[in-house]
Amino acid sequence: MMFLRKSQDRGYADHGWLKSFHSFSFAGYHDPKFMGWGNLRVINEDRVAAGMGFGKHGHRNMEIISYVLSGELAHEDSMGNVKGIPPGDVQRMSAGTGVTHSEFNHAKDQTTHFLQIWIEPNLLEIAPSYEQISVPRIEKEGKLRLVASPNGKDNSVKIHANAYMYAGLFNGSESTTLSLNPQRKAYAHLIRGSLTINGQQLEGGDALLIADEGLLEITNGKDAEVLIFDLSA
Repeated sequence: MMFLRKSQDRGYADHGWLKSFHSFSFAGYHDPKFMGWGNLRVINEDRVAAGMGFGKHGHRNMEIISYVLSGELAHEDSMGNVKGIPPGDVQRMSAGTGVTHSEFNHAKDQTTHFLQIWIEPNLLEIAPSYEQISVPRIEKEGKLRLVASPNGKDNSVKIHANAYMYAGLFNGSESTTLSLNPQRKAYAHLIRGSLTINGQQLEGGDALLIADEGLLEITNGKDAEVLIFDLSA
């Protein structure tokens, strides 16, 4: 089973300094049909204006991944981490028993464009922690590069959740496959460009909600950047 969710069907919020598309119910956007998929709870596509950002706020018992597309995100948290997150980096914060953090775009003339991803953990009330990796573009070209996993394998960030997150770049004749357990769920989010997954064409911002499938075939990419999630049911 595959369900195509078009980009324009997502929730949207315009706060002036922040423009955000919501793949699932979040803040003022509520759709009971889209509360999450498996243990994937949030994908927000955020654009933060120059010199603006999210002030200190708290999280608890959630795995939070930031995937920066352009610009740079400045992160500071109650664990003492002060980091810049450039495009190509993947940042993971395990909120556990509780953490506060802020995220800002300190540039004077550039918008920061990033994805904020929340995955429900399988371990609660753990000590908060932070991890950040750099993923070279070449490691994603024509393939799916594992960027988050429960065990941190293949230099992915380690999440305390039964989920795997892959990132890939596809153009022209580049193609790949990903084996799935049909008893689990999967989710594909096309960040930009166009792409075909199991015969279904996606355009930038589109998503596929996937269940009962044993294999994903990715073909016909045109300047495509995609995230694939292998999720608990």
